[in-house]
Amino acid sequence: MMGAVLSEAAKSEIGTPGVDVIIPAYNAAQYLPFAIESVMAQTFENWRIVLVDDGSTDDTPAIVAPYRERLGARLLYIRQPNGGLPAARNAAIRNSSAEFLALLDADDVWLPNRLADSMKSFEGRPELGLSYGYISRIGPDGAVIDTFAKPQRKGEGRIATSIYTRAVYLPCPTITFRRKSVDEVGLFDETMRATEDRDLWLRIAQRYEVALVPHLLAYYRTSPTSMTTDPERMLKAQMQFIEKHYGEEGCGWLARRRALSGIYKQRAEAFADRKLPGKALASSFRSLLYYPFSAGALRTGGSLAVNFLGLRR
Repeated sequence: MMGAVLSEAAKSEIGTPGVDVIIPAYNAAQYLPFAIESVMAQTFENWRIVLVDDGSTDDTPAIVAPYRERLGARLLYIRQPNGGLPAARNAAIRNSSAEFLALLDADDVWLPNRLADSMKSFEGRPELGLSYGYISRIGPDGAVIDTFAKPQRKGEGRIATSIYTRAVYLPCPTITFRRKSVDEVGLFDETMRATEDRDLWLRIAQRYEVALVPHLLAYYRTSPTSMTTDPERMLKAQMQFIEKHYGEEGCGWLARRRALSGIYKQRAEAFADRKLPGKALASSFRSLLYYPFSAGALRTGGSLAVNFLGLRR
């Protein structure tokens, strides 16, 4: 593991773009050491951590203290009153200075190749504003649940429409973007309590190209209390995102229909997971009304219909 002094390998990187690692933390003391250690294990060494403690009431300050002593200027620790995830990320960005910013939530973990692979995608490509890669989902105990590593159709280049319609999945712990891009399009929207990440990626993608790093880059930790498990709150947040950008570049009438179809498909799957087949089927039907040509929506609807009819017998 690396200490507060740069190694010879890092010194040799003088002149290469540096990366500020954005870590928002709220009551994540249990997992925070894994996140920090995964940054320290990176093969790309020209990094600094900007860690924002968003009013944690657990042992986060005590957990961070030995890392501050060990890493010195390579770890900037900021403590602020609780303002939510977008506000914490924005505080970190405002206190960043590197040309590139990389996201890592306090309960997620990077693979050692994460930064090296991400930074390669920007080499010689000034038109590129953002890159992302693949993840494995892990549970609270760290066990792998599944892996998202399939090539995504229309997942690279000018993909604003794909982001708006949620046709591509951009996992936060794999995101790297140019500081210049947020100077141009603005920070995370603090009025949004979900989809604020996709909102920013869309704004960047409307001006820049997006690259997919075709490698596993991170472990994304799931939680049974996550907002994504609450169908009502997620629907409200996603509707806010869709209506906010409707009419912009890549967000026209057809894209809006596809986007609405996608959120009702996701809602149907959430109800199915909660063993609410009637609500799941109703949401699936609404998904198909918005965009009946979606193969995914058709598969979901067919599967739910078969299960529903089987339960009724």
